[in-house]
Amino acid sequence: MAARVAAAEGAGGVAGPDDPLLDDLMPWSVRPPRTGRPWVTAPDAASLKARWERLVRAEGAEQERLFRPSRSRGPRTPVAALPGTRAGGTGPFARRPGPYPDPVRIAHGPFDEWWLIPDHRLIDAARPELWRVADDRQVFAVEHGHGPRDTGPALTATTLLPDGHSPVGQPGRVRPLYRRPGAEEPNLAPGLLTSLRARYGRSGGEPVSEESVLAWVLATAYASPAGCRVPLPADTALWTAGVSLGRELLRIQLRGTRGGERPRLPGGRRPYVRAAVTSWPAAPAYDPEGEVLSLGDGRISPVPPGAWEFRVGGARVLELWFAGRVPDPAGADAPAGLEAVGPARWPQEWTSELLELITVLALLAELLPQQTELRAALTAGPVVSERELRAAGVLPVPAAARRPASVLGRREEGPDGQFALL
Repeated sequence: MAARVAAAEGAGGVAGPDDPLLDDLMPWSVRPPRTGRPWVTAPDAASLKARWERLVRAEGAEQERLFRPSRSRGPRTPVAALPGTRAGGTGPFARRPGPYPDPVRIAHGPFDEWWLIPDHRLIDAARPELWRVADDRQVFAVEHGHGPRDTGPALTATTLLPDGHSPVGQPGRVRPLYRRPGAEEPNLAPGLLTSLRARYGRSGGEPVSEESVLAWVLATAYASPAGCRVPLPADTALWTAGVSLGRELLRIQLRGTRGGERPRLPGGRRPYVRAAVTSWPAAPAYDPEGEVLSLGDGRISPVPPGAWEFRVGGARVLELWFAGRVPDPAGADAPAGLEAVGPARWPQEWTSELLELITVLALLAELLPQQTELRAALTAGPVVSERELRAAGVLPVPAAARRPASVLGRREEGPDGQFALL
């Protein structure tokens, strides 16, 4: 116990040398997609269409320059189609661009949502294995990397395909909850569910499921130099309380998808637009006494301090959201080429998205005290160690569980129209 408490001091009060790694509990993980060129994603869909049209109109060297070729992709590179989509061609872009593919919504870093042109010819590493299992039943657990200023959640959950953008500059892994489409084959260590069911029984009136494991992970996972670790309690009542808390975290983070309710604050605490944003704001400003968030001439209130101060990797989420939409035009990261094609004025939908984000962060901040109490109880009480999981036969995880499952019977178009059976 003394060793566990001593280790806890360096990881927010919940670390232990024997806490199992998330990499063992959810063994199949994928590196986040890598676009290779920033102009294929944007916080607004209209900009993507304008960029596509400009690229299509360009010819020869100008198209090459706008495309931003890499070793993986160029205007003359044939590729396979993205699994699960009918968008984009497979022949070289320069030869036949084809119609503009409808953009898809993606999770851009923690708690933000952007748009992506789903054309494999434009993306260096799309991670087809993620696209194959992305459906209306899938949930992705996304790690946010490990850095010296880690504060906030070590991972979050989303139903959108994640791009892995990390505020600490070290993208974490993406872990689908299911290894196959249709919510088939949970991405859990073989034998883990059986072991947990034997220990906790019908916790909360229902058997341990893959969804309750994910809920527990959201409530308790913490970052460490070795990767996310997940303490497992020996006490059934503590497991039940943690799963209940995790389910609420999951409901808020999924924002009403999968049949849940959209996050809402109680009346009188909901943020409203007090003054519309009519000009490009230079930077957000926050007044904690009045609970007012200012964006240039725009005003939103009430914005609880917990929402403003909510951080991931040491960075304020609301400031990250704003910086992704209004980069410094004179800074080193000033947009160039197609990336510079953007809205002429502040889009109204951004304000609506900001109101929802404030609501999400405020609700998550309200749950932080419960997470702190849970972590304190885990630090003080007995836990299920890696050694016990090895004795139960759950660990070590077989190599096959770390590889993607084969998806037979789904025909996919290969480069230049060839087909492959996967």
